[in-house]
Amino acid sequence: MTHVVIIGAYGSAGAAVAGELVEEPGVELTLIDDGEPGGGLCILRGCMPSKEVLSAGAHRFQARHDDRLVGDVPDVDLDRVVDQKDDHTLGWAGHRRAGVEEMAERDDVTFVHDTARFVDPHTVEAGGERFDADYVVVATGSSVNVPDLPGIDEVEFMTSADVLDAREFPDSGIVMGFGYIGMELVPYLAEAGAMDLTVIEHDDRPIDEADPEFGDAALDIYEDNWDLDIPTNCYERELEPTDDGGVRLTVERDSGATETYEADQLFCFTGRRPTVEGLGLDNTNITVEGKWVRDTMQTAAHDHVYAVGDVNGKEPILHVAKEQGFTAAENICRQEAGGEPQPYENVHHHIIFSGLGVYPFGRVGHSERTAREAGCDIAVATRQASDDGVFKSKDVPEGLAKLVVDRTDGTVLGWQGLHYHADSFAKTMQIVVEMGLDVREIPDRAYHPTLPENLDGLFRDAAALVEEASGDPTK
Repeated sequence: MTHVVIIGAYGSAGAAVAGELVEEPGVELTLIDDGEPGGGLCILRGCMPSKEVLSAGAHRFQARHDDRLVGDVPDVDLDRVVDQKDDHTLGWAGHRRAGVEEMAERDDVTFVHDTARFVDPHTVEAGGERFDADYVVVATGSSVNVPDLPGIDEVEFMTSADVLDAREFPDSGIVMGFGYIGMELVPYLAEAGAMDLTVIEHDDRPIDEADPEFGDAALDIYEDNWDLDIPTNCYERELEPTDDGGVRLTVERDSGATETYEADQLFCFTGRRPTVEGLGLDNTNITVEGKWVRDTMQTAAHDHVYAVGDVNGKEPILHVAKEQGFTAAENICRQEAGGEPQPYENVHHHIIFSGLGVYPFGRVGHSERTAREAGCDIAVATRQASDDGVFKSKDVPEGLAKLVVDRTDGTVLGWQGLHYHADSFAKTMQIVVEMGLDVREIPDRAYHPTLPENLDGLFRDAAALVEEASGDPTK
């Protein structure tokens, strides 16, 4: 029997590995997780509960945003929001636990509800027992990254997890971190919490993965619709408490000038880091720095130790974590059969539920920048949401979309969208990009009035550019 130990079996990545291997003949599984209640980060503290709370803010925002609606704008009842979120979250987590527990009913599967640690590269200890493993999969997720900033130990701050559980907010706040966590939670604080916010942005604009016009559009949407001050091109330098129990932040501009901001509450959305504390990595050759995990999901130090999901720091996204888990399971089987492990390769596919999810950002495949950096000969079509009447008719005319195609053969290389329902467009565009479709052969058929008219417009514009380049308008 081949013995595989999975540390972090309740999480999305760990559960994916277990689900793939549980039916493999000749494989014995030991599943370990100390989660209480258990269910994984995404379900308990990540994408699932965050969409719960964002939806409440979104409903209020759309009622307030539409000039055709009159009367008092309703308040968001934070107690009801949190109660419903907790109820749903516990249900989803219970479903995940039930799946793991069902696997553990098999004779060749053991579940240990405890913290695990390496004794040596092939031995894991948990629940007072030691398990000798042929392979170990580390899927321990990520934890809040607290920056090493002078004064941070002297002030109280709220993390994303705290926000999801909050039943009241003060009048004002300072936000450190305007990545995907900040992009999602800042409008919630401003809408549901009715807060005045200062949001620190290190660069010219947010959404690093996007072409610049998308970050610029996001700034416009945020500053036009919520009470936000977003100083750009500045870095946090020092924190200190104020006499009235608030917080004071000093930032430094690119010019060298310093500025200070004060508020009632500090919010720390400064990313996440691998959860490896207490894992006993000092009893192995694993060092969590640099490219410590290969594209095959094997650690650089040990071929038989895999690291999947948030813990490897590659792409802390739910669907990527699951896909990495599938890759790890496949590669363990390949190793056992004497084959070569294969790298995890994916087309970039990512959604940020910006603008309370009313104005989400989606990207599939190349952006214009990455396509040019890759040396592609491209044609680029861009449409504003306001170019399509259906966005206006639904009172959501803000945002834009962009299509990148190969100028020579019309292959769709990538799409970006920052507009109403862009998250729903992403699946269609994933099919188009991953199948390598020629933009000229994609059916142009919108069922008016529907939002995908925006896609039809992009397809037509890009097809025209390809035909112009080919010199054959009949193709």
